[in-house]
Amino acid sequence: MSFRKDFVWGAATASYQVEGAAYEDGKGLNIWDIFCKDGGHIYENQTGDAACDQYHRYKEDVQIMKEMGMKAYRFSLSWARIMPEGTGAVNEKGLKYYDNLINELLDNGIEPFVTLYHWDLPYALHLQGGWMNPNSPSWFYEYAKVVAEHFSDRVKNFFTINEPQCVVGLGYQTGEHAPGLKVGPSDYFRIWHNVLKAHGRAVEALREFSKQPVKISMAPCGALYVPETNKPEDIEAARKANFSLPENSIGACSWDVALCCDPVYLGQYPEDILKEFGQFFPKVTDADMKLISQPLDFFGQNIYNAVTVRAGEDGKAVRAARYDGLPQTAIGWPVTPEVLYWAPKFMQERYKKPFMITENGMASHDWVGVDGKVHDQARVDFMARYLGAYKRAAEDGVDLAGYFAWSVMDNFEWAYGYSQRFGLVYTDYNTQKRTWKDSAYFYKNIIETNGENL
Repeated sequence: MSFRKDFVWGAATASYQVEGAAYEDGKGLNIWDIFCKDGGHIYENQTGDAACDQYHRYKEDVQIMKEMGMKAYRFSLSWARIMPEGTGAVNEKGLKYYDNLINELLDNGIEPFVTLYHWDLPYALHLQGGWMNPNSPSWFYEYAKVVAEHFSDRVKNFFTINEPQCVVGLGYQTGEHAPGLKVGPSDYFRIWHNVLKAHGRAVEALREFSKQPVKISMAPCGALYVPETNKPEDIEAARKANFSLPENSIGACSWDVALCCDPVYLGQYPEDILKEFGQFFPKVTDADMKLISQPLDFFGQNIYNAVTVRAGEDGKAVRAARYDGLPQTAIGWPVTPEVLYWAPKFMQERYKKPFMITENGMASHDWVGVDGKVHDQARVDFMARYLGAYKRAAEDGVDLAGYFAWSVMDNFEWAYGYSQRFGLVYTDYNTQKRTWKDSAYFYKNIIETNGENL
């Protein structure tokens, strides 16, 4: 048994990273518009004002996806493009853009997988406290209702929130991402709770107002751990490490898989976090947990790398030393393909849902060569190794539903600006010319063979 026949092969982007048209057709401001404009936060003070100009070039981009053979495109909606103030008035031109994109995808045999929120909170809501405001779950419900009513006649798959860990940890704890705040522990856990309740309210809205049965999940990330050897004790140490705090710090909480996923899939906050930080939590009611833990249809996870561990004398995970010269991507992340075997296995054991990689890829030092082509051999190798490990998980009986490469094309990489290239397709930001990289042709072949060539 390898990848199942209905396995979803796709690639992903996010609205602020690719759309551009930041001030066109009635779109409202979002926190990234302001964060970039304020200066000092982004590499070379770059902005997503133009990005990949997908707002105007979506037809070209959909043709690229079609030629690559993609079965699905995971993209996010810009909340402020649809509702400029975050609540209230709806921008018809914003809806029209996404109508056009969705229809173009469907006309070309590509299934739209829509993410409601990929970090671009309407600035008008930020001025009301953003995710710290107790009304934020209600705001998100209102937005999700508009989306469900308008798009669910054609869209069957939704993700609520992309990487809540980054929303809270980077946006409100380290300040590296918009809105660039550094709050204390009480506000931090209040924000976490509001974001998870917002996820729950969005699930309610999508279930209530969708015009056909829809599948819903979220797309978290988190710190992941793999065993150094196949000894049972190392595997067990790695398994436990994936769902527990490596250290008692707020920073570690931000990347704890269980802090995000246990409430959503198991209906409870992790014991180790409550024991250490419970005094900072807002009042958490049974109704809150019921809201947060409504049934989802599959388990999505963004995965890039992992930490290798072995069992210490007490059985707990001990970080294994990385060998000298361990491969790294251009952004400095370690290359650890085995994570695509172990993480799906561990996640499915714990959360018992069909598993889907919602993002996986690498930043590489890419440029157009003298032959006019982009030879990103490192990414080809990366994909072969990671997808090879993912295929082993399928062969071992893990129920794998799909894989979304990050990303369709080079784009605005948040605080890194345009300095990091994650795309299968090369973007020339001066001309907006798209050039297929070698990895795009490689991925096309993987899709055509349903991974049998790995």
